[in-house]
Amino acid sequence: MSSRRAIVAARTLVIKVGSSLVTADGAGLDLAAIGRWAEQIAQLRTQGRHCVLVSSGAIAEGMQRLGWKTRPQAMHELQAAAAVGQMGLAQVYETSFHRHGLHTAQVLLTHADLADRERYLNARSTLRTLLELGVVPIINENDTVVTDEIRFGDNDTLGALVTNLIEADCLVILTDQAGVYSADPRKDPSATLISEATAGDPWLETIAGGTGSAIARGGMLTKIVAARRAARSGAHTLIASGREPDVLLRLCAGERIGSMLAATTPPLTARKQWLADHLQVRGSVQLDAGAARALREGGRSLLPVGVRSVTGDFERGAVIACLDPEGVEIARGLTHYSAADARRIAGQPSNAIEAILGYIDHLELIHRDNMVLLQG
Repeated sequence: MSSRRAIVAARTLVIKVGSSLVTADGAGLDLAAIGRWAEQIAQLRTQGRHCVLVSSGAIAEGMQRLGWKTRPQAMHELQAAAAVGQMGLAQVYETSFHRHGLHTAQVLLTHADLADRERYLNARSTLRTLLELGVVPIINENDTVVTDEIRFGDNDTLGALVTNLIEADCLVILTDQAGVYSADPRKDPSATLISEATAGDPWLETIAGGTGSAIARGGMLTKIVAARRAARSGAHTLIASGREPDVLLRLCAGERIGSMLAATTPPLTARKQWLADHLQVRGSVQLDAGAARALREGGRSLLPVGVRSVTGDFERGAVIACLDPEGVEIARGLTHYSAADARRIAGQPSNAIEAILGYIDHLELIHRDNMVLLQG
């Protein structure tokens, strides 16, 4: 099946709309645009498709309501703007979808919700239940309580993680650009639209520009990186202009608009997908050449004997990175031992663990079932 035909067959879509579109470039919530997306999603629901909407715009709407012309830098001011704007954003979405007989649910997420295994599974179950009930989840980062340390960074990343979370078929990113161009069309008039490419191709990141407006937080680069992340669960990504008439319906009919970034790698299991998408690892272990080779070539468990050094302060069950002798991350996984204990048994054979620690949990520092390989 071609990548364009894949979206025709897609049953579950994650649709991300950016701040510039939602707020008419910061002028206030664009009621007409939101109404059009609601109408299109309602039609997609009649086709038997499930849709999740990841919406930016809370901070931008809050700024407009508070009379702020420029995006503040102070975290407490951003959180205040989000709190104010979230009220209007939720109200408009609820009203717009209600016209078409659809219920909506507001879901606010932080990185901590997806970093913790139990909360990850809870979020997954809740979203799947909402979709089964015919509800349209409206998702945003919980900017009211989030901090720099735990934030996703942009809603493109959040959209990709939600795509992985519910194992959606496609991620649709609606933006104020027609798609991905061979160069920045605002600076190079000869730039051409890239209709199809492979998600994760390094050259896509080299041609991506920065943020296009004072309201938006992301940019084309974050969308390309999001497509690479979504591809980990086998999802294709479509990047298109949210100002195109009936853009969602036309995309789902297979029309060649925007840029399709196709997933070519087989989906990871849900457990390993969660590990791969863990944005914050708690520490790292540097491996010797033999252990790095065993992970790369054989997909084996990591034994303490192959560990040269341990960095960070983490507890048992934390996600840690596995670095090769050159410091390149090649895998990550759930550790059976804390950082303090890992340092004591590093470089030692597994049969010496009990004598060193006074107890033994597992023979492995990280079992292969709890590990995902990031590169070969």
